[in-house]
Amino acid sequence: MSYKFGQLTQNFNIDEFACNDRANTPVPGKYILNTLHLAQNLQVLRDYFQSTIKVNSGYRTPLYNLRVGGVITSQHLKAKAADIVVSGRSPEEVYKAIEKLIDSGKMAEGGLGLYRNFIHYDVRGVKARW
Repeated sequence: MSYKFGQLTQNFNIDEFACNDRANTPVPGKYILNTLHLAQNLQVLRDYFQSTIKVNSGYRTPLYNLRVGGVITSQHLKAKAADIVVSGRSPEEVYKAIEKLIDSGKMAEGGLGLYRNFIHYDVRGVKARW
């Protein structure tokens, strides 16, 4: 695979993790390594399902996080979290797969949240479930 600017993994680009605010604020430089770690884990999930993953929400500025009702301790503020949808898979199926991949040591431990239309996954380093 040839490297191109912004490419984090085979299937994830840094631009996919930009804030969804009006300015499409990019991930700040101080958080790029967090996003790389997150993308590497999401790549494991993508390879597991062999399906496209859409990042609905990655990095959030503090103002945008407030606007969307995020908690003040949100991992999105540090570019360590993504709200995702896996093509052709239900949120419940994705949640169970991530749990399995974490338990087997293939994905990093972190936060995992099940929502009606998406999954939240983050690489905070400690187990959190909702």
